[in-house]
Amino acid sequence: MTNYLSLIKFAHTIFAMPFALTAFFIAHAQQNEGVDWLKLAFVVLCMVFARSAAMAFNRYLDRDIDAANPRTKVREIPAGVISPRAALGFVAANCLLFIATTWFINPLCFFLSPVALAVVLGYSYTKRFTWLCHLVLGLGLSLAPVGAYLAVTGRFDWIPVLYGLAVLLWVAGFDVIYALQDEEFDQSQQLYSMPSFFGKKRALRISEWMHLGTAALMVYAGNRLHSEVPGTGWLLWAGTVIFLGLLLYQHLIVKPNDLSRVNMAFFTTNGVASLIFGALTILDLVN
Repeated sequence: MTNYLSLIKFAHTIFAMPFALTAFFIAHAQQNEGVDWLKLAFVVLCMVFARSAAMAFNRYLDRDIDAANPRTKVREIPAGVISPRAALGFVAANCLLFIATTWFINPLCFFLSPVALAVVLGYSYTKRFTWLCHLVLGLGLSLAPVGAYLAVTGRFDWIPVLYGLAVLLWVAGFDVIYALQDEEFDQSQQLYSMPSFFGKKRALRISEWMHLGTAALMVYAGNRLHSEVPGTGWLLWAGTVIFLGLLLYQHLIVKPNDLSRVNMAFFTTNGVASLIFGALTILDLVN
């Protein structure tokens, strides 16, 4: 089990999970009703199953690429810790568990489950033909708040969509930063990424603009939430300000000629930002 948790980088679930939980509690706050804890458990399971399927499929599809890259050749499949066949079986099991779990939520989530899987699994092909791959990854994670809101209400709403768009640009932006490490390798293998296509300096500038878009969407979504859910206030804005401050911080510590702190920017900074935003906003919603 430890090898499979490493295969899918389970700890990275903290990126989108707080946004899903926030949208779940927003839906309950709007409807002024108690929390359905069983449904919350189903939402968390859906997040885990979908992300596990997507991550394992990415590792399966990229196994030969990973084996050729000095940075990734120690990953479980190229290192021989997990066989390609076992990884593909793990993907299939998580896809089935995801679809089965949506059945217990509501009909809309169930019927949309193949669409969600198509997006999160389809990302793995995109680096082979477009430098927009980072945005496709962001799109996959942006489904988290929208899906969690649908689980409660069975309908779409602007607030979770706005937070979903913020997640899309946030994830795409920090994925560009992470991809800086593989600029030369991607070019040698004819793989597409913004760093390999535009170069490190321009790619970082694009990432900055994406995160400016994230900031605008977070502020706009916060304003709508504050106006639609009485009682939300300083905790929501404290979480938003901290989140955006940590976005700024990661751009201050990563430079085109100094990638030594990319991992800190990618995992630590973004993970802490998401957890703090989610925790403070949910506290505001339940108080």
